[in-house]
Amino acid sequence: MNIPNFLTLLRIILVPAIVIFLIQDEYFKALIVFVAAGLTDALDGALARLLNQQSEIGAFLDPLADKILLSTSFIALSIFGLIPSWLTVVVISRDIIILMGIMILSMMSIDYEIKPVFVSKITTALQIGTVFLALLLKSFSFHITNYYDVVTPVSWLTAAFTLLSGIVYIIKGIRILNRTN
Repeated sequence: MNIPNFLTLLRIILVPAIVIFLIQDEYFKALIVFVAAGLTDALDGALARLLNQQSEIGAFLDPLADKILLSTSFIALSIFGLIPSWLTVVVISRDIIILMGIMILSMMSIDYEIKPVFVSKITTALQIGTVFLALLLKSFSFHITNYYDVVTPVSWLTAAFTLLSGIVYIIKGIRILNRTN
């Protein structure tokens, strides 16, 4: 167990704390834990490269930890009415479709390399930003007349990029399948 992998596992362990704080209406504490989890994401990758401790398990766990953190956050925030439930459906559906594509390629014994595309990096940033914004707005009273006037445009932007990145991955998957036939 190296430091980057420990930080990745820590990110997974922090997820239930976020949900517990949300259940207890402790939005500021949930925000702090979410930010801490985000920092472990940035730190584990940087340390893995800096210390030359990149590992196969780390390459598997890091994106899994990200999916667990974001999926759980979106589900919990939509249950508590802090983000639109339709956005959670879009985010989770995209991830399921990508995982199904990976499973199909693996079951067909097709070699593939998954590299995040640029639009996917924007998508991840927007998804993180959406969760952060929802928690931030709920944590502090910013004298916003309508909470949803701020969250809704961000939600639509996040949904648009989530759909776009999903389409890009579907096209990449089809191209990989077509090369093997």
